[in-house]
Amino acid sequence: MKKVLVVDDSQTILSLLKAEIKTHSNIEAYYAASYKEAVKLLREHNGDFHAALLDLNLPDAPNGEVVGLANSHHIPSVVLTGTIDEKAQKNLLKKDVLNVILKNDPSSIKFAVNDISRTLKNYDTTVLIVDDSRVYRKILHDSLIKTKIKVLEASDGLEALKILETNKNISLIITDYEMPNMNGLNLTIKVREKYKKDQLGIIVISSAEDQDVIDRFLKFGANDFINKPFTHNEIITRTNSNLELLDLFSKIKDMANKDFLTGAYNRRYFFDSGKSIYTKNKRKESPVAVAMIDIDKFKNINDTYGHDIGDIAIQEVKKILDKNLRTSDLMARFGGEEFCILLEDITLQNIKLLFEKIRRKFEENIIDVDGTKISYTISTGIYFGFSDSLEDMIRLSDEALYTAKESGRNRVEIKL
Repeated sequence: MKKVLVVDDSQTILSLLKAEIKTHSNIEAYYAASYKEAVKLLREHNGDFHAALLDLNLPDAPNGEVVGLANSHHIPSVVLTGTIDEKAQKNLLKKDVLNVILKNDPSSIKFAVNDISRTLKNYDTTVLIVDDSRVYRKILHDSLIKTKIKVLEASDGLEALKILETNKNISLIITDYEMPNMNGLNLTIKVREKYKKDQLGIIVISSAEDQDVIDRFLKFGANDFINKPFTHNEIITRTNSNLELLDLFSKIKDMANKDFLTGAYNRRYFFDSGKSIYTKNKRKESPVAVAMIDIDKFKNINDTYGHDIGDIAIQEVKKILDKNLRTSDLMARFGGEEFCILLEDITLQNIKLLFEKIRRKFEENIIDVDGTKISYTISTGIYFGFSDSLEDMIRLSDEALYTAKESGRNRVEIKL
């Protein structure tokens, strides 16, 4: 989570903000009811906040001084206010202020917190600007970096494709139409050969007023179209809207592929992805490992402490495995307290070392739930090498797990 400074002298507004912020898992909020309290929080955290949500008029800072305070620490801010004129709003937006929102109804709280949440996500978001005009590239660049988006630039479609090859974390492309070497339409067609619309967004910016041009872009895979000239607010609104839509697509995929309780991949995803890993390594004659992990005496945890703490124990398995496995290892919750892991490009010796280390981590781990301390061990069954299928390797690892349980638990058993 990223840290956000929230300042408002109204306890009613603070209560509404707290309730809305709770619905956003990426916000770690720190609250102040005055300018003085805001100064104190900034000192305590050495000014290290990723964003701020600020009341413009505070009793001890009635003229917007808190905005200047956040600006002095280079903290992007969303400003809440009861009243503001157009000139004052424009002056605020010239500073490091992302948006100015009137506190005129309950939905304004939701809009303000959504703006903050999007800004926090933008710290980890990369957008590629493609335009042969340095002037337009700079205009777009300056608008996007204000919202904390990371920006890459290309002067034509060919350069953009090269950048895309070496930067797999690009979420959105903003491209011009008319460019030398490769224009925006051909770039869109090339990008869509590799990436679907729900994987990588494309916004086209052009002065072309021909509806046929717009139709062709949308037909060949553009997500959105903006006419030149454009305003800063239009670019930011369209960019954020497209990024939010991509996040929604990702969330829907996660709901289909991941276990709700732990966030680990589910059994279906494990088989869908695992079969290709198995086939690839069998073709290379490179052995793989399937490990089955199960909490020892899990029923005792549920019976003694209740199912809520049982759920926390299961979530702890995912946390410990995440800290000790490689990002390339495929890990899924198979059901109940059982997890399955598929590992490639690893030796038998390293398998032994890794899972013995993981066993010790669980043995030494203590979970504190409101003063109730619980601990448990795990048993692990592993099959290393190749069998007739991935399903058969899972069956053999399950047999090794059974041996580990029958031999006293808190053990690692390996079948070859």
